[in-house]
Amino acid sequence: MTLDTVREDKAIENLTHRLNDTFADIRTPEDIETAVAAARRQFEGDRVRDYVPILVERMARQELTPQPEPAAAGGPPTPTVTAEPASWRQRIPIALPAAVAGVLVLATVATVLVVRNGSDVQAQTGLITVSGVIGSEKRAFFEDPDVKAALAKHGFEVKVDTAGSREIATSVDLSKYDFAFPSSTVAAERILQPTPGRPAVSGKKYAVFSSPMAIATYQPIVDLLSATGIARKVDGTWYFDVRKYVDLAKAGWRWTNIRGNTTYPVNKKILVTTTDPRTSNSAAMFLAIVSYVANHNNVVQSAADEKKVLPLVAPLFVNQGYTDSSSEGPFDDYLSLGMGKSPMVNIYEAQFVDAAVHHKLKPGMVLMYPSPTVQSKHTLVSLNANGEKLGELLSTDTDLQELAARHGFRTADESQFANVVSQGRFPVSTDVIDVADTPTYDTLERLLEGVSKSYR
Repeated sequence: MTLDTVREDKAIENLTHRLNDTFADIRTPEDIETAVAAARRQFEGDRVRDYVPILVERMARQELTPQPEPAAAGGPPTPTVTAEPASWRQRIPIALPAAVAGVLVLATVATVLVVRNGSDVQAQTGLITVSGVIGSEKRAFFEDPDVKAALAKHGFEVKVDTAGSREIATSVDLSKYDFAFPSSTVAAERILQPTPGRPAVSGKKYAVFSSPMAIATYQPIVDLLSATGIARKVDGTWYFDVRKYVDLAKAGWRWTNIRGNTTYPVNKKILVTTTDPRTSNSAAMFLAIVSYVANHNNVVQSAADEKKVLPLVAPLFVNQGYTDSSSEGPFDDYLSLGMGKSPMVNIYEAQFVDAAVHHKLKPGMVLMYPSPTVQSKHTLVSLNANGEKLGELLSTDTDLQELAARHGFRTADESQFANVVSQGRFPVSTDVIDVADTPTYDTLERLLEGVSKSYR
């Protein structure tokens, strides 16, 4: 199995999950898998695969969305849904009320089971079960046995699902959770705003910890970039000149354009691998960085600023082809697949430190800080009283804050993170000074919408 096939298979699996979430009320999982498989078959034999998952998802969504049939004798149109595109199988009308009724019955049974099981857990353990949806970069923290024990001391058992932070903010059904924990204040603000099909959420915000954005790369790549002036080392820490990067990307530079490049002679564009900015906060934070630089080191504030920077920054995302929906995917690939796939990966600093603490880094793996970077404040939004209690606990309890530092997060007590870095002798800066401000919530939303349109 080739590397491209592994990546594409993972992308198809992720998009199938998204389609199941979107069409759960009107389509069975089998129908959705059939539609995805049928769309994917249209690209059999194509050598260029980067855009296949994007096109498959677009085609499957179009074909799974109900389409009005012509009205009979002046009656209302009949909604229909197809499991395969019309060119493969004739559209089949579906009795939507019956399907919805079945879903409601199943949902009611599921709710009863959840309540019953939750009561059983509390009766058996004396712990209150608190459920939440979190950014994937915090999964290791909540799965840590020491974290579980520290939470249990305060009477909590926390169960989490993961999703991209912007998915959490816009499309995840939050009604079944006690808290949401995206990766930035901007995403938390988005949760508190009404969205199509979802009313505004009433809750409190807790800035539990933070992490600056960084770039995971490899020593041979750093050596190459230092020859171009993009990378430079200061007091043992590597920095990535975003201004020079944007200029080279605008000029269409490829790795083969670097003179004397014998370590990575690959005819790919010089791009930092990000997640999908439409679903993931880490990509949105990288957008905040590059838009700041493209706006001559000024925060984008006006419509004129947006119009000026979008043509410069949108290609940095669109030209990557398929991108993962959350930060866990590309960093896992970085740890396991080597620099052939993605020589530079946009990550949270915490992911690199966590991997270093738990001995997952390999020789030659290097952390660079974008210059400038941005601080991403991981912000918990409470959705009920139990969520509030957890937010308060994570924000104030010394043991939990120390454990967060062990997982690479910066806390209110700066000495906690500094101790972790010092003890491990990690090549990480305890003082990140060159930090840009992020745009306002509304401005960043418009920038993200502009980038999204570029994908279409």
